[in-house]
Amino acid sequence: MTQLSAAPKQPAEGALKATDSSKALYGGKITRRITVRDITAAKERGEKWPMLTAYDAMTASVFDEAGIPVMLVGDSAGNCHLGYETTVPVTMDEMTMLSAAVVRGTSRALIVGDLPFGSYQEGPVQALRSATRLVKEAGVGAVKLEGGERSHRQIELLVESGIPVMAHIGLTPQSVNAMGYRVQGRGEEAAQQLLRDAKAVQDAGAFAVVLELVPAELAAEVTRTLHIPTVGIGAGPETDAQVLVWTDMLGLTGGKMPKFVKQYADLRRVMGDAAKAFAEDVVGGTFPLEEHSVR
Repeated sequence: MTQLSAAPKQPAEGALKATDSSKALYGGKITRRITVRDITAAKERGEKWPMLTAYDAMTASVFDEAGIPVMLVGDSAGNCHLGYETTVPVTMDEMTMLSAAVVRGTSRALIVGDLPFGSYQEGPVQALRSATRLVKEAGVGAVKLEGGERSHRQIELLVESGIPVMAHIGLTPQSVNAMGYRVQGRGEEAAQQLLRDAKAVQDAGAFAVVLELVPAELAAEVTRTLHIPTVGIGAGPETDAQVLVWTDMLGLTGGKMPKFVKQYADLRRVMGDAAKAFAEDVVGGTFPLEEHSVR
């Protein structure tokens, strides 16, 4: 397997707990808005951290109060909230509106806004124009875009212009029509390409990179050799951070879940039961009662 240049030596196990616990992204004492500098420092400390998607102010406020340090306003909103079959139809107007809502609902988390399909593929100038909208109109602290070597120039210009970029390689859902939904990086040639992609986004100035649906061994290799944090989704346990789509994580999404999803609640059942109870009360005349009425 092709090797990248070695990353800085990581601290010994337990070093974070002993010396830097107050600086931890999750469970620490940071009360201000988290920045990309905090993310970089976490990598240097060997600290793992969680990231969740969010698409509205109310949900984002719950996650912010829970201490989630980074939230991604993903174009996965297309599947989860807007009724699209894929992320491809999501527009800049939709992403700007959703990102602004999440920013308004939070005070601590770093908010990363997704650049949707068609908003940066034309080249660096289009990417800068789109990213500027999310920063100026929505107030995000960083943007995310898909692609490794092919997005190098876009990332470079955004970073030079003062806009932090989270890259995204491996399975890139906006390319579903070309690659489908399958594991990326299997086989020597594919692994070498993913390593080149990882090196390209780091060299371009990305502050972190999402590795989606990548063999765990390959994701671990990338994590050891990059000096920027890796964020895994279906990429094994060795990445610096983990992200899940919140509706998957809380059991709101219907149907069969991907193997890499762990469900921490069953909100679909809870909400369905509550809706049925409400309907039965209305039909049966037991809601509203006197205590629910205004005189």
